[in-house]
Amino acid sequence: MPAVVLIGAQWGDEGKGKATDLLASRLDYVVKFNGGNNAGHTVVVGDEKYALHLLPSGILTPGVTPVISNGVVVDIEVLFEEIEGLETRGVDTSKLRISANAHVITQYHRTLDKVTERFLGKRQIGTTGRGIGPTYADKINRVGIRMQDLFDENILRQKVEGALDQKNHLLVKVYNRRAIGVDEVVDELLGYTERLRPMVTDTSLLLHRALEAGETVLFEGGQATMLDVDHGTYPFVTSSNATSGGAVTGSGIAPNRIDRVIGIVKAYTTRVGSGPFPTELFDEWGEFLADKGHEFGTTTGRRRRTGWYDAPIARYTARINGVTDFVLTKLDVLTGIDRIPVAVAYDVDGVIMEEVPVSQSDFHHAKPVYEEFPGWTEDISGARSFEDLPANAQSYVRELEAMSGARFSAIGVGPGRDEIVQLHDLLD
Repeated sequence: MPAVVLIGAQWGDEGKGKATDLLASRLDYVVKFNGGNNAGHTVVVGDEKYALHLLPSGILTPGVTPVISNGVVVDIEVLFEEIEGLETRGVDTSKLRISANAHVITQYHRTLDKVTERFLGKRQIGTTGRGIGPTYADKINRVGIRMQDLFDENILRQKVEGALDQKNHLLVKVYNRRAIGVDEVVDELLGYTERLRPMVTDTSLLLHRALEAGETVLFEGGQATMLDVDHGTYPFVTSSNATSGGAVTGSGIAPNRIDRVIGIVKAYTTRVGSGPFPTELFDEWGEFLADKGHEFGTTTGRRRRTGWYDAPIARYTARINGVTDFVLTKLDVLTGIDRIPVAVAYDVDGVIMEEVPVSQSDFHHAKPVYEEFPGWTEDISGARSFEDLPANAQSYVRELEAMSGARFSAIGVGPGRDEIVQLHDLLD
């Protein structure tokens, strides 16, 4: 089964990095197909913890070729900081390949991201301020800079001049900021070219040939379905397609190549930034989940908003992505809760809705309709088979599975690499 897509099934931070790392020893390629350094994976390998923001988490597994494909926007400074951080810890990064068509985040993208967000005041989106959105905007407006442009100084300079001609007017006249010089941007980018040269290639062709040869490729989505620019809680979303369809456009492989779609879903729900969140908790249980689950962003350090499991969102994700398998993570965080609420539907102004409302206003006003399930007190971190789990934990998992739209194939029972229960093989 050569092509597998792995996506987040909620608002991100579901534990995708751990799931990718679980599979990595059986993979030949791991591809990051969307986003930038605005989302992070935390992967625990033995006693070592790795925080990855831009690099695919498969880079931690020897023999795997990590790929940053055309759907990603790349902050080159962050890229090399991350590479150097891994290399000082003995990780080999020499197999990394980057699409020549990936767009580049420049200093003016970062500046615009920050000043625009502040300018919005109460209407802020909750952006990380890392220039992701403005870079995607330039891509759509056809004034972006791609990796391949760094190898032709004339083209690079023309594109930077064209971009800054407009953006400097905006910075100076609207946001009262200094103009950014063409030379400083061009010189900074040209300073990376020789280090980038061995990495930059036609990754679409590379992946096509790998699939033709029967090699196994994992496409790793950044962020998550509910943050997808088309299918998420717009406008409180990211700037790219974080769904399985994004793996196709974001990497240049054909739709009929995809064999399996794995959705990562947490045993409760979290989100970072602004926007609707029906099951959000503002009481001691919200604090309990945040503290016990260590719910602080890998990239931003921001405390995540927390809430109970939302079954309509899981079903929505299963439908949008064609999920074949769910990996349920962080089940261990729920240990010690006497009765565990699960949202099975929404009450929208007196109308019960069992699916995610299409109307933004309805979703903002949605109140969760809960069912409660008995909890457990036993430590489950040592469980390695489903039968090792307490009866109530088994029942909770089966109830979630029945209402989530796809089978549960693995269950995370702790933060460690091996702290997982496998129910079905994710590749065979």
